[in-house]
Amino acid sequence: MKPAPAGSLLTFLSQIPDPRGRQGRRHRLEAMLASVVCAMLQGARGYAAIAEWLHEQETELHHALGFTRRPPKEGAFRKLLMALSPGHFERVLSDWMKYCLDMPTDGVPLQAVAMDGKTLCGTLQPHERAVHLLSLLDQRTGCVLSQSRVDAKTNEHKGALELLKMIVLEGRVITGDAMFCQREVCDDIRDRGGHYFFVVKDNQPTLKESIAAEFQAAFSPCDGATAAVAS
Repeated sequence: MKPAPAGSLLTFLSQIPDPRGRQGRRHRLEAMLASVVCAMLQGARGYAAIAEWLHEQETELHHALGFTRRPPKEGAFRKLLMALSPGHFERVLSDWMKYCLDMPTDGVPLQAVAMDGKTLCGTLQPHERAVHLLSLLDQRTGCVLSQSRVDAKTNEHKGALELLKMIVLEGRVITGDAMFCQREVCDDIRDRGGHYFFVVKDNQPTLKESIAAEFQAAFSPCDGATAAVAS
């Protein structure tokens, strides 16, 4: 079998340590993880759906993914993903997506990146709040460039400062809701060569009025004098 070309998904996935014991390695780790990625990109959600998607594919695709025998079933994917480090898996996928997207260059329009938070369903505990994630989403491709958990002792705009450190801001415009319209966040984006486009609502009345004033028609003394003469 030919080795995966440099920069391919399989090459990036091969950097992840295999959590399985030597007795349970019937299939290459990168082949199984690439199947997970491809199946989820096609809408599969859950172990059974991933295995079902893979077994519906042609043998040529199985070989391209790196399988040398009949692909694994649902149980194998479940055991692997439960043992795998989610943080390591996420970082490798983020590096792969950044490689595919490439860095913005001069003359290319600004790359729009949406920053937003979401609470994960089914994560609420009796004495802990539900898991809340803050993500950076490339609007052109729909890829999540980076994401992090918002600690219960902080808030989203503080978490945004840490999340923004994970990507290059030059050549990008960060969009977001009013919660990110904070001086610290805006200054950090500008200082690192980026741009921002945030919503301003009524909870910041002074800022909202200042912005509205910039779009009002300028007053001319001549207009006032003409009106007085006409009257």
